[in-house]
Amino acid sequence: MKHLIILGDGMADEPLADFGGKTPLQMAEKPHIDWLAKNGQTGRLITVPDTMHPGSEIANMAVLGYDVEKVYDGRGVLEAASMGIELQSGDLALRCNLLTIENGILKNHSAGHISSEEAAELIHFLDEKLGSDQVKFYPGVSYRHLLVVKNGYKELKCTPPHDVPGTPFKDVLVTSTSIKAISTAHLLNELILKSQEVLENHPVNQKRKNAGKAVANSIWPWSPGYKPQMPTLKEMFGVEKSAVISAVDLVHGIGVYAGMEVIHVEGATGLYDTNYEGKAQATVEALKTNDFVYLHIEASDEAGHEGDVELKIKTIEYLDRRVVKYILEETRKMDEPVAIAILPDHPTPCALKTHTREPVPFVIYKPGIEPDEVEVYDEFSVKNGALGLLKGDEFIRKFLEI
Repeated sequence: MKHLIILGDGMADEPLADFGGKTPLQMAEKPHIDWLAKNGQTGRLITVPDTMHPGSEIANMAVLGYDVEKVYDGRGVLEAASMGIELQSGDLALRCNLLTIENGILKNHSAGHISSEEAAELIHFLDEKLGSDQVKFYPGVSYRHLLVVKNGYKELKCTPPHDVPGTPFKDVLVTSTSIKAISTAHLLNELILKSQEVLENHPVNQKRKNAGKAVANSIWPWSPGYKPQMPTLKEMFGVEKSAVISAVDLVHGIGVYAGMEVIHVEGATGLYDTNYEGKAQATVEALKTNDFVYLHIEASDEAGHEGDVELKIKTIEYLDRRVVKYILEETRKMDEPVAIAILPDHPTPCALKTHTREPVPFVIYKPGIEPDEVEVYDEFSVKNGALGLLKGDEFIRKFLEI
């Protein structure tokens, strides 16, 4: 049997008073996802340990069965792997956002979802102006980039920028948690302040300002770490051939360390305008040559960060109509049966505009499985599911039937 996980990033939410106490999952028209729930088995999964922050990198690794408390070493290292950057001993890798600061306030985490082309020009400019033998900037996708500090120390407190919109940026600058890391914290804060000086009047920002768009007038380094020691899916679970499909570098990076083939889809943006059809088609093709495929779709998470309830509902309906429907139709034609699981990595409640660590609802469907009593898929219906509350690698082992 082939296995497919469809991951709707941040899809889960909390009841919204302005919408009759319902969540976006409850309000969305999603007949194909609900079909999976009606014909499969459901439950909830704890994806974020109490000791860790509810980041997408941690939650996605947990869905794949990793003991994140043991193997996680920052988001930057995952993005470095995705970019093909080989980290050396002592290289400290950090995610480096381009974002907007207005009147000293951290206005957003994405510089208005700046295009990759505009961002690459700014990152190359920053590397030219602020880079050195110790500091190197690497361009990524949209607002998500990489900063590598040679011989840097990771004992730092770095604030994820998507957690603190509306906060004075000086209140959440980098601090050290050990004496030896003081110099690294000082260097990173210097880079933040210097980036604001050199980016302010860059032609890319002038053009964005004239067009009424958010400007990318600061960097924001966070999630520091060194190259991790992660076993592959084959080593952990005996999965011979696997693939990952995403628009997000950190998920690609997880795939690299997990020993998965990384599949890029043209037009995959990580937003509501992503190429849903292209990702669905790539998934079906990947299932023909792989035993396990991990399809990650970011759009609902970004809608949650924006606090846009209507958009979040739309992204769930797009996932259902433009991805799940096609995959169900095509996998039924395959000679080998395909098991399908669907779940988010973590909730991203619209009211909070950030991630939470609440358990996430999941469905596991396999041809011929004995369904439970759950009829629709949402955060509350699955509490009556046959699989209960899972943690650690219990979900992936149940899905793969190890």
